[in-house]
Amino acid sequence: MAAAPHHPKEAERLDALRRYRILDTAPERAFDDLTYLASFFCKTPMALVTFVDRDRQWFKSRVGFMHPQTSRGLSFCAHTILQSTVMVVPDMTADGRFRENALVTHDPGIRFYAGAPIFSVEGLPLGALCVLDREPRTLTVGQEEALRAMSRLAGALLETRRSVSELAMAMDSMNLLSQMLPVCSSCRRLQNEKGEWVSLEHYVRDHAHQAGGHGTCSDCARRLYPDYIRS
Repeated sequence: MAAAPHHPKEAERLDALRRYRILDTAPERAFDDLTYLASFFCKTPMALVTFVDRDRQWFKSRVGFMHPQTSRGLSFCAHTILQSTVMVVPDMTADGRFRENALVTHDPGIRFYAGAPIFSVEGLPLGALCVLDREPRTLTVGQEEALRAMSRLAGALLETRRSVSELAMAMDSMNLLSQMLPVCSSCRRLQNEKGEWVSLEHYVRDHAHQAGGHGTCSDCARRLYPDYIRS
């Protein structure tokens, strides 16, 4: 069995994967819908949304597959993230990379695999949307296109998920700030330590580089208030 080599930009790829905070999260309907559709359109009994971590591949969503994760050495998708398009393996037992893989030789006895990489917004491959079967087969051109389209949707879901998470963090920070400082009920300006009424823009700008107390570090200020903080 030939384990996949690491991606040429492995460090950046893993950093990007961490930023999405997707690993080990609970099942989500949107990702489950994608695996269902992939299984349905490609007519396979199994489908997965996978993310390739440092030493494992973890499944965000799975249809017809019992394991929540496998080692990276067993990962078919670790090969998929090395290319830019769909990887199709009609018969795993006829491919030297996979014929001795435990997922092929033992339960669940995979014989067919097709996976489309899922990319970050920077274009780094994080994992794959894949379909599997216990019988040798292939995909039609239309099925390959559908798999590729659904992998793009998975990438879009990741971006939406991260944006919502960051917005929630910003709202929490705003709520905390409101509890700490007087806020005008009319214009929503803040009263600073000098007793001056200032806009949120001015308050964040003046406190972004202060250390200690309840200030906001420059990195967090730029992330939470990009419209106000300039590099």
